[in-house]
Amino acid sequence: MPAGSKFTFSVFAQGYFSPDEVGSQQYIVFRDRDFDVCPTEDIRLIKPIKSQEDKVFATHRACVENYLLDPNLIHNYWLSKIVEKQDNPSSKWGHGNSPGVENITEWIEKSARDLQEYQAVRWALADLLQMGGSRVQLKTTWTDGSGKIPFSLELQDCKSQAQDLINQFIQSVEAVNQGNFEASLAKYQSQFTQVDFWHNQDYLIWFHGKDIQKMMQKNRSNYISLNTFFDWAIAHLDIGQYPDLIELHTRIEQL
Repeated sequence: MPAGSKFTFSVFAQGYFSPDEVGSQQYIVFRDRDFDVCPTEDIRLIKPIKSQEDKVFATHRACVENYLLDPNLIHNYWLSKIVEKQDNPSSKWGHGNSPGVENITEWIEKSARDLQEYQAVRWALADLLQMGGSRVQLKTTWTDGSGKIPFSLELQDCKSQAQDLINQFIQSVEAVNQGNFEASLAKYQSQFTQVDFWHNQDYLIWFHGKDIQKMMQKNRSNYISLNTFFDWAIAHLDIGQYPDLIELHTRIEQL
């Protein structure tokens, strides 16, 4: 059941179930990891939201498209369209024969290399995001929430509590600075230039699949539409290649 944006799932859940039933319902939220957290060394589902660890899981790769950008899968799609064209002369397929798995692999890798610096910058910004400053809001109360008043209402006590809130906010925001950005950027630039990173095709885990897709289409505008390919690939993806997707399948069965 598509739930829309990862930021609006709670609203979707309340509308789909009912506000009173959300907590008792058995469900799994499966979403793109994006740049919210680094992938783990072992290939498994990621838990990006601490408050909902039992229900919310994210892709090990950056997003769903990363699983579909597989040279063999693209090649097989290409061949299937050729057969379809042979069986149906009225078919509008006009991309000719597949360039082959090797050339498709080069197409994907070349596009990823073109994105190398951009992805390093995106990850450096993501590090700043995780430091908390951009996620922190200056609160207007130090009590547990709306409708609760503090024990002391004396001006000096209230000012002291407010100063604590201000100091906490300042500490979080101060972490978002050019120095921390440059340090993170250097770290990712180094990581993304390692020989093993490219030899092991780790770019398919770290680089965002939607970005790779766009660059692939830019580099080979005469090739197939990857959006159309994705529609086909979803039904033909062998999840047995990906331990995290196998884990997802198992968790769904256990609901």
